[in-house]
Amino acid sequence: MSEASNFIWYELMTPDPAGAARFYGAVTGWTIASERDPAAGAMDYRMIVRADGGHAGGVLALNADMLAGGARPGWLGYLHVADVDKAIDAIEADGGAVHMPATDLPVGRIAMVSDPQGAPFYIMDPIPPEGGGESDVFSVTEAQHVRWNELATSDPDAAIAFYKKHFGWGQEGAMPMGELGSYRFIQRGDVGLGAVMPLMDGYPAPVWNFYIGVDDIDRARGAVAANGGTITNEPMEIPGGEYAMNAIDPLGAAIGFVGPRKAYSPKKNTGE
Repeated sequence: MSEASNFIWYELMTPDPAGAARFYGAVTGWTIASERDPAAGAMDYRMIVRADGGHAGGVLALNADMLAGGARPGWLGYLHVADVDKAIDAIEADGGAVHMPATDLPVGRIAMVSDPQGAPFYIMDPIPPEGGGESDVFSVTEAQHVRWNELATSDPDAAIAFYKKHFGWGQEGAMPMGELGSYRFIQRGDVGLGAVMPLMDGYPAPVWNFYIGVDDIDRARGAVAANGGTITNEPMEIPGGEYAMNAIDPLGAAIGFVGPRKAYSPKKNTGE
């Protein structure tokens, strides 16, 4: 593999895009389009727009047929690959599965797959937008971007080996979690993508979790509670001094948030 894969898109699947727009608008500051994207054809697909005008991802409206077929609210990430069909063959050969076959869209060729432990994600060979430039939906530092990608899996060793082989990632460093095992950090080159952790109680199956950057974790926590969300893990300090928390949005999708605790920032404490 010539270049390690990056997360280039994130997608919220929800039965109520308008409800999602209210919730994520209040918590993160995003704007979710009130109308479907015409380029998506018959599918109800809406763009998520950041305050700077860039895209943070998209929203796929789950209709009755999708729900009857087993689709559930949740977030999925898209990993860049140079050749979707070759990637599918390689993933299947190593025990992964295909849930949506390779499909051509106006924005590129995609497929939905899962790793050998069952965590689903998309792979995509995108058509470069006019003017070029790489996707910036993932950022290690910026609010209104996904800042952290966390895989909860039944076999961390096997999962790490799989993503190393097929997507070119590295794995260096870990944080002990006591009897639960280790929280093992993953990298794309010298950029920290996120971590791999053992599947814990409350996770029915292996899954990718995503953490959206917010300007103030306590403000975001209040907005989650005030707008119908459920806090599943209260804000906890993470290495570097910021805070992360986990929640379920009002429609049932699990999501994380990460950001500073401004009420207790050094500047305010020192009177600056």
